[in-house]
Amino acid sequence: MLVEHSGLPRREAEYLLLALIDRDRAWYFAHADEPVSEGDEVRFLAWVEDHKQGTPIAYLLGRREFWSLDLRVSPAVLIPRPDTELLVDWALTLANEHHCRSVLDLGTGSGAIALALATELPNCEITAVDDSARALEVACSNGKRLGLGNVNFQKSDWFSAVGDSRWPLIVSNPPYIRADDPHLRRGDLPAEPVSALVGGADGLECVRAIITGAPAHLMSGGWLLLEHGWDQGAEVRSLLDEAGFKCTASRRDLAGHERVTGGQLL
Repeated sequence: MLVEHSGLPRREAEYLLLALIDRDRAWYFAHADEPVSEGDEVRFLAWVEDHKQGTPIAYLLGRREFWSLDLRVSPAVLIPRPDTELLVDWALTLANEHHCRSVLDLGTGSGAIALALATELPNCEITAVDDSARALEVACSNGKRLGLGNVNFQKSDWFSAVGDSRWPLIVSNPPYIRADDPHLRRGDLPAEPVSALVGGADGLECVRAIITGAPAHLMSGGWLLLEHGWDQGAEVRSLLDEAGFKCTASRRDLAGHERVTGGQLL
């Protein structure tokens, strides 16, 4: 009855309820008519109201799965999304092909990319930076909870605090939404940190900064991979070409949109 009268789409209401009572869907189908405790009902209804007011489910639960990792999230960080797994997959391919011993993740947020790479590359040292102290608290807590010792989290505005270090592979999911994009007022985006979403007037301000700074921090033959908006692939490839990168290419998501672009510094 709680699900039916919640006023939310059934799938969302079921997901919230099952997360609250720590049960799976198989249990729910067998026990859907069983009442929940008064305390659980009060909390569920509070979650429903908060979600109706715009709080994303991930923030209500305080977690989101990414690359099969159970990550803690808060309003201090962007909610990890499946599209970003395309970046992780490409990074893993390159790391294995080139026997990378280290990777730099710029703008790590919750640590999703860095921790996914650390899980798959146990002999690789991952450096993950973010300019937000609050985001780094979330990322560090995720790293400790997952027991991944091959990730080093550091406060840095892109490359500002990494000195003259160089890496064979740099990855980033930077802010890339245009400042006037109407999507910023839809879905979960209004509740997420603007600094992790908006990349200036054209959405490419942070992308430019990373591409400009990357050559000083890439080893010879090193790769730079960037996630970006669905319609920005051609512009990002052009920026990489202008900066002297070779072998520039883009990878498409399941919807057929170019979502990750990279290039090699020879």
